[in-house]
Amino acid sequence: MKVGVFGAGYVGLVAGVCLADSGRDVAIADVDQDKIDKLRRGEIPIYEPGLTEIFARAVREGRLSFTTDPAPAVVGRDVIFIAVGTPPAPDGAVDIRHIESAARTIAKELTDYAVIAIKSTCPPDTYRRVRQMIRAETAAEFDVVINPEFLKEGAAIDDFMRPDRVVIGAESTRARRVMDELYAPFMRTRSRMIHVRPESAALGKYAANCMLAVRISFMNELARACTRLGADVDELRRIVGADPRIGAKFLFPGLGYGGSCFPKDVAALLKMAKAVGVELPVTAGAEATNAHQPLVLLPAIMETYGQDLSGRRFSVWGLAFKPRTDDVRQAPALVLIQALLERGADVTVYDPEAIKTAKRVLGGRVDYAANPLDALDDADALIVCTEWNEFRSPDFDELARRLKTKVIFDGRNVYDIDEMKRRGFTYFSVGREPVKLG
Repeated sequence: MKVGVFGAGYVGLVAGVCLADSGRDVAIADVDQDKIDKLRRGEIPIYEPGLTEIFARAVREGRLSFTTDPAPAVVGRDVIFIAVGTPPAPDGAVDIRHIESAARTIAKELTDYAVIAIKSTCPPDTYRRVRQMIRAETAAEFDVVINPEFLKEGAAIDDFMRPDRVVIGAESTRARRVMDELYAPFMRTRSRMIHVRPESAALGKYAANCMLAVRISFMNELARACTRLGADVDELRRIVGADPRIGAKFLFPGLGYGGSCFPKDVAALLKMAKAVGVELPVTAGAEATNAHQPLVLLPAIMETYGQDLSGRRFSVWGLAFKPRTDDVRQAPALVLIQALLERGADVTVYDPEAIKTAKRVLGGRVDYAANPLDALDDADALIVCTEWNEFRSPDFDELARRLKTKVIFDGRNVYDIDEMKRRGFTYFSVGREPVKLG
């Protein structure tokens, strides 16, 4: 099968590379000439574990190409993905102009039957709007399907190659058969295809992300109450997660969720529901809780050092919104850093992958360290914002020598409270009893 992909961003690139690795002939099109030039040189614009290796193999074996000319990604292609961005408008509504533009471009080049699969996250009515738009531009046969992505940054390759579900929203039996054939290499042990109506497929992506956002926010709400009620949120999480009806995933408290999906999709679902006269108070509550969560450690910081943080320096470990990615969009670390800077503090930061992307936001307002230990020099305290593996078992003796005072603010509950007591650290975490020494 031959596949075209419109959009060389995170979703389009991962999907295109993985399909090429499965033996498909894939052409990825994008209007950004600089991005396409870099991809042709083998420069990948995102950090995603495992992507570099399969990218290089697919290009080397001639199954993956890149173009700014739409024709090679349309003509003779069996499936054409639309994987462009759907950024939020200021009011939270979804902007589908890039989807519409891609659809018009595809329609102008379409000569033979193809399935046009919308992978971009979009409102349910996008399906019919795109179908009508393409029909107005071409006499060629085609079907439109909704095929949402469920990729986790940091695990996207495995998610695509070994999916827990592949959702196809289609009205045409022919389109379903084509999509089944396309995904067959990833279904060898058992089929995980879910065929539904297009509107359900589109809404399903929003529902899944909002459900996870609600779980995270609920645990963060409980964390705020735990210490005042004499409880420990980690113990609470073990109790709740042991219930098979609930499960243990996405129950870890911290500084809140970020990234490109959860904040955008929560706001979009609220906007879509309100437009049809439906209120979603649970979803709205999750959004409100998350808005405050990045600053959950700020009261403890100011209690320790005062309201005015002038003359204080803090070391921040972790800038990406989660481990195994360089994505700092809506990252809680950046919200907390901004609050520290506004109160006069100096900040030194370190992240294994996200320094480059963070510099686009933070610029010269902070200092950047080449490694986590160097970030500690001259700092009054360490703040952990992202739970990268390399932060989990640091050299605590060296950490104590480098810091001015042995103080840690842990926004991801990475460290064991008893160990912090044994090592003589003053230690604050989320929803657990603080350790105050000396």
